[in-house]
Amino acid sequence: MFHKVEKIEKMNGYNKNIDTQKEILKDILNLSENIDKVLKVSHSELDNYYIGAGCLVQTVWNYLSGNPLEYGIGDIDIVYYDAKDLCREKEEYIERKIVSLLGDIPFKVDVKNEARVHLWYEKKFGYSIEPYQSLEDAINSWPTTATSLGVRKANNGEFKVYAPYGLNDLFNMIVRANKVQITREIYEKKVAKWTKFWPKLQVIPWD
Repeated sequence: MFHKVEKIEKMNGYNKNIDTQKEILKDILNLSENIDKVLKVSHSELDNYYIGAGCLVQTVWNYLSGNPLEYGIGDIDIVYYDAKDLCREKEEYIERKIVSLLGDIPFKVDVKNEARVHLWYEKKFGYSIEPYQSLEDAINSWPTTATSLGVRKANNGEFKVYAPYGLNDLFNMIVRANKVQITREIYEKKVAKWTKFWPKLQVIPWD
């Protein structure tokens, strides 16, 4: 079920200090029962993880646009890091278990061990990459500055945010390429897809 955001004065972290931005991000994401559920299940099953990228950013875009919070979100990305076990079967086992615990969540759930991304990246995208050294190393390379974002809950319940390029682009609905790893083709495909759902996005051209 989609939850329509009430038309009240919006929280917006644009040009606020980073601590205030993190609090506003937490408050917005807490409005989503689905993200809250994914955070709780992920925390119960994984030691070193983040909920990442599109589902977070698109929830904020929906909030700022007055859309239902689930609008346009295709999947929820859960990433973890385990360099000691790079087999695909273990990754698939963890994904199946988390999916079963999430029940009737209305999104595809994608669980990836970032320690093994280099093993399949070239086949999917046409060029090879070096192994990531940590979850943060992986997030540093994600396709845009706004979507280079991960959140999780600590053992004490504290909301943790990793945003290597800050949160201003997120709160200002700016799409800007992070050229650490992606190609122009990948970036422009994402832009074309996203602007169909969120026409208010401010897109910074690749060049």
